[in-house]
Amino acid sequence: MSSAAGPALVPAVAPESTQQAIGYPSLFLLVLIGALVPVVPTGALVSSAAVVAFHRTAPFSMALVFVTASLAAFLGDVALYWLGRRGMKSRNGSRWLEAIRARAPEDRLAQAQRKLADHGVAVLVLSRLMPAGRLPVMLACLLAKWPLRRFVRGNLPACLAWAVTYQLIGVLGGSLFKEPWEGVLAAVVLTVLISVAPSVWRRMRGTTAG
Repeated sequence: MSSAAGPALVPAVAPESTQQAIGYPSLFLLVLIGALVPVVPTGALVSSAAVVAFHRTAPFSMALVFVTASLAAFLGDVALYWLGRRGMKSRNGSRWLEAIRARAPEDRLAQAQRKLADHGVAVLVLSRLMPAGRLPVMLACLLAKWPLRRFVRGNLPACLAWAVTYQLIGVLGGSLFKEPWEGVLAAVVLTVLISVAPSVWRRMRGTTAG
């Protein structure tokens, strides 16, 4: 009796609860790293997480994805901006500042500086939504010597809008397919297409002009 009842008395951990316990911290960490080192496709991560949350029956899954992604993006941006400001004040700069400069071509930087001078904080929101637009605008803010507090005020709504946008892409992918993995694949493909489309368009225009 005891051996038969023993396993029944042991509480089983629900697979969905286990996935959530692992998934949300992983999402937070990857988005945070992606904000600091812009090689991780954070938009695709958020869209994929939104697909999984869309197919879950657990309450507040979508809200947790939104809070996790936006908070991680916000903290990563603020940390990178703070490190960039330290590099601006240092005689020798810093590797973080050089990393920002390396991903902000001169033409994109000049465009970001013009828009920043004309529209101010609103440009930060748009930069988060535009592929490869975040770092040129961040560098423009650094060169304009924006204090950290001003950057934070503009970056908060930018990160919220970014998280909502990529969640909607994930929801779209999740709603089109019955299986979560199919929705994840569709969301990843869509976010990759969105991210590469501007650079492909610029190259095509340059080739046509040449």
